[in-house]
This record gives sequence, structure tokens and C-alpha cells, in this order.
Amino acid sequence: MKVQITLTRSLIGRKPNQVKTAHALGLHKINQVVVHEKNDAINGMINTISHLVLIEEV
Repeated sequence: MKVQITLTRSLIGRKPNQVKTAHALGLHKINQVVVHEKNDAINGMINTISHLVLIEEV
């Protein structure tokens, strides 16, 4: 199963671990969309920045 992740909030002023997590997912700009295979590692990254992203299952 795949999950579509959209960055909806700015990374400016966020904690460094949240910024690095977003960049590791491939999110750099607001409204940027990436698709990843759903697994434990991706779920943990989504939980770290859940307040900054919109998640949809594909």
C-alpha cells in the first residue's frame, strides 16, 4: 500500500529533527507531494511531522 504525503505547513522555525525528517521524506516546499510505500519507518517519520503534513492513502 502506498501513502501520499503533502507538506501543508512551513518548516521555518521548526525543530531541526522535524526539518530533517521532512527533507528525508523528500519534502522541501509547501504543497509538495511525494508518494512512499507504507512501512514502519515511513509511519514513524509521518508521526514526527504529522502536524505539518496531509496524509492520503493511494
